[in-house]
Parts: sequence; structure tokens; C-alpha cells
Amino acid sequence: MSTGGLRELKKKRTREAIQDHALRLYREQGYANTTLEEVAAAAEVSPSTLFRYFPTKPDTVLFDRVDPIFLEKFLAEPAGLSPIQAARNAILGVLNSTDIDMAALETIRMKLIATVPELRAAVVTKIETDLPPFIEAFAQRVGRRPDDPLVRYWTGAVAGVAVMAYLRAVDNDEDIYVVVNEALQFLEDGMPL
Repeated sequence: MSTGGLRELKKKRTREAIQDHALRLYREQGYANTTLEEVAAAAEVSPSTLFRYFPTKPDTVLFDRVDPIFLEKFLAEPAGLSPIQAARNAILGVLNSTDIDMAALETIRMKLIATVPELRAAVVTKIETDLPPFIEAFAQRVGRRPDDPLVRYWTGAVAGVAVMAYLRAVDNDEDIYVVVNEALQFLEDGMPL
């Protein structure tokens, strides 16, 4: 591995370690009761290092390490699958490949986003910045341009269904795999009510 590759790997691990400690502290002490200085100390980094990775407290929760894994899996799905089948396989593949610790931390992260007003408001803005790679991947999959309104609607529908399914699973302590699969089947069936 090149020096640049090692440096990037170290940065990735540092960012993930900081977030891991932040999420655990927020669960144990409460989001509002935990300072970033406490997070830095738990992660054994200086406050300046923490702020280099996470400029604000909400960033320690909003950073999503699952999205890149999903995009990679989605683009690797066989060309013959429908976009929704490819999305389902990718989402369920992420859920199956995620280790227990990461799944537990992702559950904490989603509970915080669902219950802390500051985070709930911030996630709306974050969605705007996070959707373009998904729009591009979905456009690539169906051979359309990313600015095609239908691609954008479809991306929004899949993202919305996935988020609502995840929140339902977190809120009701249900099996995320089962809930997401059910939600995506509902979408694939044309969302009959």
C-alpha cells in the first residue's frame, strides 16, 4: 500500500474511532450532556484533531459510513436486475456485511437523529448534500442523466422508504433486515395502499 493509501486508511480509522466513542458516550450520558472534549479524551485524540474531522457536534452523529458501502454494492449488482432489485440487494447486502458493533452504533446514530431536535433538523440539510452520489449511481444504472427528473424522483422514493423503514425498526426494536426488505417490496409493488 502506498504512503498516501496508508495515510487515508489512518484518517478513516481515526474518524471512525472518534465517532464510535462519541456515539457510545451520547448513549451513556445523553447527547446534550456530552462535550466534544469528553469525546476527544475517550478517543485519545486532541480536541483540535477531533475538530479537524468533525467541525461541529452534530457532525459526530451525521457522518454516515454506510452510504459508500451501499453505493459500491449497488453499482456492482448485475446489469440484468431492475434498479429496485439492485437497490434492495445492496441495502440488504450492507446489513448482512455490517459487523455487530457497527450495526449497534448505526442504531444509536439513527435513534439520536430521530430523537434530538438539533440532529433531526440538521439531517434535512445533510440529505441535500448526500443525495447527488445516489442520483448519479441510479442514473448510471438505468442509462439516464443525473438531472433527469424521473431519476431524481426515484432516488428520493428509495431514500425515503429506506429511511422510514430504518426509523420504524429502530423505534419499535424490530429486525432491520425484515423491515427494510418489506418496505422495498412495497416500493417495488408500486406502493399500493
